[in-house]
Amino acid sequence: MSIDNKDKKIIDQLKKDSRASIRNIAKATGIRPSTVHQRINKLKETNTIEKFTVKLNNKLVDENFIVFMFVSTEKDLDPVVFQDSHIKEVFGITGEYDLLFKLKFKDVEDFNNFILEFRKRTGVKKTITMVATVTLKEEI
Repeated sequence: MSIDNKDKKIIDQLKKDSRASIRNIAKATGIRPSTVHQRINKLKETNTIEKFTVKLNNKLVDENFIVFMFVSTEKDLDPVVFQDSHIKEVFGITGEYDLLFKLKFKDVEDFNNFILEFRKRTGVKKTITMVATVTLKEEI
């Protein structure tokens, strides 16, 4: 499915507030409410919109210690690894490392406990971690 300008306008409004009413989206985009409704349904059916979610305040939900971890593996990781609640995003990457993880923790102690267990449980070859010092932009 190709996305046209109307779809892009609707998606932009949903990115700002996924709970916005059809009426408010229609008003903001200048698109008729019935068209907005139909297009949102079509975007969901085609999996262009995979799900509606929330953006949390990291500090208020005790996830303000953010770590990026490069991982080098010798074999594929068990999919169960990715179910850990600290693991927010994982990307396959090119170069010396195979994966890039985005992780969130309450504090450095929480992270330390995770990394020790992660290395034992997965048998990864090596990791490099970098701690974020400030969040300048974060989208879902």
